[in-house]
Amino acid sequence: MIKKFIPYDPKLKERARNLRLNSTLAEILLWKYLSGKQLEGYKFHRQKPLYRYIVDFFCSELMLAIEVDGISHDGKIHYDNQRQKFLESNDIKFLRFTENQVKCHMEGVWEVINDWIKHHKEG
Repeated sequence: MIKKFIPYDPKLKERARNLRLNSTLAEILLWKYLSGKQLEGYKFHRQKPLYRYIVDFFCSELMLAIEVDGISHDGKIHYDNQRQKFLESNDIKFLRFTENQVKCHMEGVWEVINDWIKHHKEG
């Protein structure tokens, strides 16, 4: 599968590193499911810079961003919507979950992601 190179602002690299080092519990829990190519063999990255933004998780083969919305997103609905629209206009798809969904209903979150991959993968 061909990966599309997505440019990013180099200034975001350090911020992404800091976000990885200070992950929320929900991000840590979801990363246990996304890491190591556990989903149909697809590789995900944590806190991935894309253009001028950072997304929680990203798979370049699927052009899929996964966001976990928690306290850090409070009061940022307009910003999150603007960011998502920009990234979607660049062929990036989104799945969004709340922290509560990830913490309390991981099986359902896993099923949604797995079903999305099965319906959108090539071949």
